[in-house]
Amino acid sequence: MTATDPSLTALAQGWCALSLLHGRIEAHIERALQSRHDLSVREYSLLDVLSRQHDGDGGHLQMKQVADAVVLSQSATTRLVTRLEDRGLLERYLCPTDRRGIYTNVTDAGLKLLAEARPTNEAALREALDTAATNPELAPLVHAVESLNTQPLHAKSLNVPA
Repeated sequence: MTATDPSLTALAQGWCALSLLHGRIEAHIERALQSRHDLSVREYSLLDVLSRQHDGDGGHLQMKQVADAVVLSQSATTRLVTRLEDRGLLERYLCPTDRRGIYTNVTDAGLKLLAEARPTNEAALREALDTAATNPELAPLVHAVESLNTQPLHAKSLNVPA
């Protein structure tokens, strides 16, 4: 079934095309990050989200916010954090004002790996979009992605209900 299958409604066709584009982009980035940096897309995303935290009021993210930002369940996010912590890329510590809260920070090694992986992520994204743009079903979506305002997303700005 393709995004232009006549048995699908226009809305379903659009969703199929968007899902196809997302899958192709993610698979291309995954291969590039794995081969060059031994990182998955989810690991890269987690390091990226956590690297944008700051100290002070509102500077740290709750695990639910992190899970929403990397589009994983809280338990999957916890397992991901543990894997990266075991590799020395993240560290967890208790919130100084609420001993029940646990924060996660990117270590210097994690920041270094993230900085090395960013160009790979960007290049793989560009390659995947360029390839998708040659497909008539995906070209309009590629154009839409390329025309978006490029303000960086922060986990807190996703405004996902708790």
